[in-house]
Amino acid sequence: MDWGTLVAAVSGGSIAITGTVLADHLRNRHETGRGLSARRRAVYIEFISAAEACHSRLRQIAQTARGEGDEGGDQRDDLDVVTRAALAEAAIYEVRERLFIDASADVAGAGQVMFERLRTLRSVVATGASQTSPAFHAAYHPYIGSVWSYRVAVRKELDGQSLSPAAFGWAGWDGRDRCPVCQGPAGGGV
Repeated sequence: MDWGTLVAAVSGGSIAITGTVLADHLRNRHETGRGLSARRRAVYIEFISAAEACHSRLRQIAQTARGEGDEGGDQRDDLDVVTRAALAEAAIYEVRERLFIDASADVAGAGQVMFERLRTLRSVVATGASQTSPAFHAAYHPYIGSVWSYRVAVRKELDGQSLSPAAFGWAGWDGRDRCPVCQGPAGGGV
């Protein structure tokens, strides 16, 4: 028996097995990373879609609101129930939990701020604030600003590119500079 041939065969086999195991490990790591990226993208879109569904419903409720304090406690109680239902029907709570599980810290933080501002808007609408009231706009514009901050955080993470309000010809994300209610004579820069 030639020991050189045996050592060469064992060494070659070891190198081949090690290479195969390493390649398999790297492939699995890459697929896991791709899977996380796909999950993140899906939950990021799902979260902002749920927030938009809720936001649209709150605006609809505010459009039909009679104004703060116009009706008694029954209307405010009804508005409280209806506005809370808007959040529940949009499934924002469930999607937020998935966001916290899969999102990066930056996106989860931006999502939490957006969620808190949405809840503030809900509270204002529940008081009977109409869509043209100063109270509505005091809550609405910070919410819109937080939506854009969330979008910027997601875009930065997924694409490595950021956005600025100037890209749209805007002064800020919150929209106050373009709001006819806030800029109008009655708004006086709410």
